[in-house]
Amino acid sequence: MRKLGKQRSKVLRRKAEEIYKMFPDKFSKDYEKNKKALNEMKIFHTKIDRNIIAGYMVKLAQEKIL
Repeated sequence: MRKLGKQRSKVLRRKAEEIYKMFPDKFSKDYEKNKKALNEMKIFHTKIDRNIIAGYMVKLAQEKIL
């Protein structure tokens, strides 16, 4: 069962940061584009994980911490 709120597991955050470092030009502040890019990569098995990482990519793109 997933926790409510904006809590993300360390594994998903780490995976998102690795993907963002490898393909920084594929991701932007647009959630739908990030979701589509992750879907094309076919990295994730579940839709929930893909959506969580797409949302985290938006945060990374906004803050530009990487």
